[in-house]
Order: sequence, then structure tokens, then C-alpha cells
Amino acid sequence: MSAVTSILTPIRLDYTYTAGRATQRFLLGMAEGRILGQRCPQCTKVYVPPRGACPQCGVPTTDEVEVSGKGTVTTFCIVRIPSDVLSVPPPFTCAHVLLDGADLPFFALIQECEFDAVRMGMRVEAVWAPPAELAPTFESIRYFRPLDEPDAAYETYKEHL
Repeated sequence: MSAVTSILTPIRLDYTYTAGRATQRFLLGMAEGRILGQRCPQCTKVYVPPRGACPQCGVPTTDEVEVSGKGTVTTFCIVRIPSDVLSVPPPFTCAHVLLDGADLPFFALIQECEFDAVRMGMRVEAVWAPPAELAPTFESIRYFRPLDEPDAAYETYKEHL
């Protein structure tokens, strides 16, 4: 008798997502090439994407803030496993990017450098879709690419790992 080493099972998940007010404003900003967050009136943290309420203070966040498309890689992973659903062939790097002006890292693809050159503290910037292709979706930012700047000091992002 031989051992089963793998099973191929097709899986499909169909769902409809309805954005709330905070997420809707964020997505409309993406369609304009802008990254919008919201500031908590108590702790003053800026959340991107906004959640409508501060998860720490539990109060509504209505103060809208535009943050930079530049940021710092706080953590990352190298994807090496191929899949039919990936838009980029492996290996590639995904990272949490702490955008300048935000207090919550943003999950993103890192491109325009070798996958093994990505590191914590690396400064990166958003690469946007062409203006005609901007839409109310996270895909309006194609990926992030390295900046020609010195790495950020660990102390500036250590609370965001």
C-alpha cells in the first residue's frame, strides 16, 4: 500500500463585501491616488486603512488624515510556493510597510529589487497604477519599491512589529 502524499481539491469562496463609511472613504481615496487614514481623537494614532473606531480607545475616528506613499518595512516574508492564484511568480517578498504618518503597518508586495534584498528598516515607496486604471481598490497600489534612502533606525518602527 502506498502513502497519500497530496490531495488536490478545488475550492471556491464567493462573497460580497460591503465597505463601511471609513473603508469607503479610504477606497475612494485610493481611486484618486491618495492614501487616507483616520486619527483617534484620544490617543492620536493614525490608522490606515481606517476602521471607523480606535481599537485601543474604543472611540469613533472621524478625523481624516492623508498619509505619505513612502514608508518603512517593519517585517516581511519571502513567498517561494507557487500557486495558480498568485499574480506574481515566486519567489517574491510581501512586507508590512509602516507608511510615514501612520501608526499601523500596511501589507504590500515589494518589487524592483531582488527578493532577498528586502530587510527590516528598508525605506520604500508606493508604485501606483496609471491614472486611468486607478479604482476604489487596494490594487491601485501595484507594489512598493525601494527608495534611495538610508534604512530607518530600529527604534522608529520597533513598536510596529
